[in-house]
Amino acid sequence: MSGSPLDGWEFVCSEGELLPGEKRTVWAGDTPILVVNLDGDYYAVEDRCTHEDFDLSAGEVNQKDGSIECVLHGAKFDLRNGDVLCPPAYVPVATFPVQVVDGAVWTRDHR
Repeated sequence: MSGSPLDGWEFVCSEGELLPGEKRTVWAGDTPILVVNLDGDYYAVEDRCTHEDFDLSAGEVNQKDGSIECVLHGAKFDLRNGDVLCPPAYVPVATFPVQVVDGAVWTRDHR
């Protein structure tokens, strides 16, 4: 969004709007990015399961192990690094940077 405090970055929300365990999807061009608050730390992954191209945001966040499970077939991904934690997915999900600036959470597609 041109003219934003962080050019090339997408505004997600203010910190108070995304509590621990909560998630929000924003779009960076054609890329849906899922941003999750894991106990005060923010992580962003592509909001697409690599197994069947389904929205990961439909799944539940597991705060304990920092993962999200796709509701379609049960593939599970580590939100911190995108790694696959269980099949049927075998390809990691893309991860994206997150910044908090003046109480606002931002992400971008850096590929």
